[in-house]
Amino acid sequence: MPQLTTRDLAVFLFYFVVVSAYGYWIYHRKKKAESGTKDFFLAEGTLTWWAIGASLIASNISAEQFIGMSGSGFKMGLAIATYEWMAAATLMIVAVFFMPIYLKNHIYTMPQFLTKRYSESVSMVMAIFWLLLYVVVNLTSILYLGALAVSTISGYNFTLCMIFLAIFAIIITLGGMKVIGYTDVVQVFFLVLGGLATTYLAIHLVSDHFQTTGLVNGFNTMMKQASDHFDMVYEKGNPNYMDLPGFTVLVGGMWIVNLNYWGCNQYITQRALGADLKTARNGILFAAFLKLLMPVIVVLPGIAAFVMHKQGMFQAEMMQAGELNPDRAYPVLLNLLPSGLKGLAFAALTAAIVASLAGKANSIATIYTLDIHKKYVDRDASDIKLVNVGRISILVAMVLAIAISPFLGIDKKGGFQYIQEYTGFISPGVFCIFILGFFWKRATARAAMTAIIAGFLLSVLFKFGFPDMPFLDRMGWVFVICVALMIVVSLTDSHSKTQEHRIEVDRSLFKTHPAFTVGVIIITGILAALYLVFEQQG
Repeated sequence: MPQLTTRDLAVFLFYFVVVSAYGYWIYHRKKKAESGTKDFFLAEGTLTWWAIGASLIASNISAEQFIGMSGSGFKMGLAIATYEWMAAATLMIVAVFFMPIYLKNHIYTMPQFLTKRYSESVSMVMAIFWLLLYVVVNLTSILYLGALAVSTISGYNFTLCMIFLAIFAIIITLGGMKVIGYTDVVQVFFLVLGGLATTYLAIHLVSDHFQTTGLVNGFNTMMKQASDHFDMVYEKGNPNYMDLPGFTVLVGGMWIVNLNYWGCNQYITQRALGADLKTARNGILFAAFLKLLMPVIVVLPGIAAFVMHKQGMFQAEMMQAGELNPDRAYPVLLNLLPSGLKGLAFAALTAAIVASLAGKANSIATIYTLDIHKKYVDRDASDIKLVNVGRISILVAMVLAIAISPFLGIDKKGGFQYIQEYTGFISPGVFCIFILGFFWKRATARAAMTAIIAGFLLSVLFKFGFPDMPFLDRMGWVFVICVALMIVVSLTDSHSKTQEHRIEVDRSLFKTHPAFTVGVIIITGILAALYLVFEQQG
């Protein structure tokens, strides 16, 4: 039986109607979206900085954060927040150095950059890879974990929940990037509001149990009762060291994960590629500010659940198949919310899932339509035809995700780990060809292809040859080797055609406006303070 009350369903229905109606209004506001490929896929010139920033966060935060990261908070503590806080630092780097290069060279897709910088063959290989990764890994895991979470909380059938989420996402996605971008603003509102409501409940639960009053006292109690869960940098003897290997989190593979995700990923960069540089930078900076808030929403509830579990609460609720399952922490807390507020939190979770699905589906459509269909299937296709091809590819991708997701073992590995494991096999090589492509003119197409292949093979070799090496350290070493290989191959490549594929890079591109610079300084100061304060707690 459903666990949502009539009041909860009414709140959720209100959310559904608001998002759908707003998306419908945005879609019909400018009919250009029906025929212009750049407008459909990029919302060219129409997204404001706050829409870009909200869309970045809405597309990034999904079930693997709400469920998986809260579960990691239960198991590991605040250290898992490094994925969010390091992302804030990464976003500033992307805004300053990556985005101006893309916009100066009129880059609309990541394969297009690879074509212009290297060759058609490098671009084609990566376009196919990205399509497979987005459909088989990202879209399926978001859809599966999202349906699992929604089903657990609501009590409705799992398959029915999966179909509902897919249809809801398709409704938004078929309107193009403009509809996605502006509806994401509404999605983020519900995501933050509902997420904070759950955090408020969790901390007050701790406060009431230990007979203190207020959020501050509740938080201080959490720090006393689970002091080991507030250590941001693990020592080598820590049981979670393999997941977050100490100081190298701050200087090693975590940078590869984040820079590749936020700077070389169609799913993310697409939100800003249709804007001017100032708007794009301001939007990315806004997303960085929002990133600082995310651990409050997705990590602290998990730590609160851990504290209460130590006190004897949630013993049965946290068990699955006879074992403790940390990923159940967030749904357990959600079910404690009062009627109405639970509906709001449920809407927040759904908003995160749907926004991520819509963003991923649009990226799949963009890469397939502009980098494969237009180049190799129908070179003379009109804008109207290409938009329709994009819409069809969205439907096909979603149907494939529904069909294959139950057979991938996502629930056994955990969605966050599932995504990291499979993208991590090629992230070092991909980031290598992008970063050298940006800043080293002598990098060649042959060297890029070498880095892509070597990066994958080395990742597999390191995983099985050095099983005791932490995942993030492995990525760091593979990246260093790929850079070395790419330099050697480029310098010895007598058939270099670099001049034909060079992109324009000028130091003047990296100048920033004073207001943006102030924002960067503020975020950097907050990050430094967070790590200094919480490292002292460990």
